[in-house]
Amino acid sequence: MEKENIILKLTLEFSLLIIEYCEILEENKRFVIANQLLKSGTSIGANIREAQNAESLNDFVHKFKIAAKEIDETMYWLELCQLSKKYPNTEYLTEKLVNILKIVNKIISTSKSR
Repeated sequence: MEKENIILKLTLEFSLLIIEYCEILEENKRFVIANQLLKSGTSIGANIREAQNAESLNDFVHKFKIAAKEIDETMYWLELCQLSKKYPNTEYLTEKLVNILKIVNKIISTSKSR
């Protein structure tokens, strides 16, 4: 039986939550922020999925580093929404993203030490 890849699962679930949150933003005519958040928030999982077919260990690490940058950008947009008075709460998304970041950083550091 194949072992579940937890980071793929978590980033897919996070992407679905980001889509739902961005739909709420769009309903409230917050199109610019919704667009930015949708792009960065869903690209985390896309880069991690792409890393699964990396051509080398360096390529694998590089793709995870790109995902880490997307996490940082997504964190920025979530923080901006959280601090803005007329935006829905983002705490649940931020908590999930912090957990994903911890795993991504651990994967990067473990892979680099090989």
